[in-house]
Parts: sequence; C-alpha cells; structure tokens
Amino acid sequence: MAQNVDLRRKIEVTGTAEKEVTPDIINVSLSLKEYMDGKNKITISVLEKQLEKAVNEAGIAREDFTISNLSSYNYIDPKKKTPDFLASKQYLIRFHDLNKFNQVLSKVDPKGIQSTNVDSYDYSKIETLKNELKLKALLAAKEKATFLLNGINEKLGGAISIVEDDNNNFQSPRPMYMAKMATAEATPESDIAVKNIKLSFQIRAVFEIVNKAN
Repeated sequence: MAQNVDLRRKIEVTGTAEKEVTPDIINVSLSLKEYMDGKNKITISVLEKQLEKAVNEAGIAREDFTISNLSSYNYIDPKKKTPDFLASKQYLIRFHDLNKFNQVLSKVDPKGIQSTNVDSYDYSKIETLKNELKLKALLAAKEKATFLLNGINEKLGGAISIVEDDNNNFQSPRPMYMAKMATAEATPESDIAVKNIKLSFQIRAVFEIVNKAN
C-alpha cells in the first residue's frame, strides 16, 4: 500500500524563555521540646500556647500553621531512679514574609526551641508564570524561524508541530538550618531578600516553509 509522504519544506527551531522570581512562600519546620528548669518541667503545652499566640499576632492564617510530628525522649536525672519523659513536637509554618519568622520566634521561650529549618520555597503565581513563559518561548521560536528564513529569502508558514520540553528548573532549595534565637527580645526586621529562583522553558516548533507568493 502506498504511504503518504509529507513533502512540505520545514524548519525546526527551539525557543527559550526564562525569568527569575523572588519566592513569596517560605515553608519552615519548627521543633519545640520540653525541658527541666530546676525541678520544674516546662511542658509542651506551655510552649505551644506561646507559639500559637505568636503565630496569631503575626497574622499567619490557621491553615498555614500545622503539626507535623510528636515524639518523646528520656531525660535522666542522676538524683532519680526513674527517668522523666520529655516531649518534642514539630510544626510546619508557612510564611509569606520572612520577617514574620523573627517576630514569631522572639515570643517563644528560646530554651524550648529545639530547631528550625527552611524546608522549601514556593511562588504563589507559579502557574500563571509558567503559562506566560511557555507562550514567550513559542513566540521566540517563531521569531527565530522568521529571522533565519528571511536570511535566505524564504517565507515562514504555519506551525506543523509544537513540543514543550519539560526542562523547567524551578526547584526548592535544600533544607537550610536556622539557628534558634538566643533571646526572647523582639528582633528588628531584615531587608535581606530570599534568594531568587529561575524558571525556564523551551519550546520546539516545526514551521512550514512556503513560497513567497503564498
């Protein structure tokens, strides 16, 4: 049986578009732990109330403050025969302003803060940005094809195929340790910005080469 052969003249090009954005969502994990203050145990309940109050005063939405884990460990007092169990509790807090981080921690007993880490970054308008960059990449491919064909006195026709290369490099950074605060006093706001993240897309497009008269 005869096969249909595409005899159209074609040009294949790649268009790229990229943009750097400053993350406006910072996901932070925070761990609180009970500790002994002399003979008195400072409980998770006390520490958690401090944290909840600080989060509310910082204007952080309820859905952006969650519990991720709960554990306990032995505390051995040489004067006692039986060890005490000290609880540890982990939370996830989503910040839209990193300055709020200092504001929250400054109102929590520093001895009860076990660790804090930046788990990931995100950008609230990421989907809109992706679509914008894909279109820009396609238009860049068309512009490149038009330029090349003009150089050899040829004319660009319609698109035959358009393929999106899944090569965007928007990635969350590795977890970053943030040392617990040494004082409960208010910390001044910082003007240091979060490191930008680059988002990049490529589009491979095949266009028909048509006669100048068409």
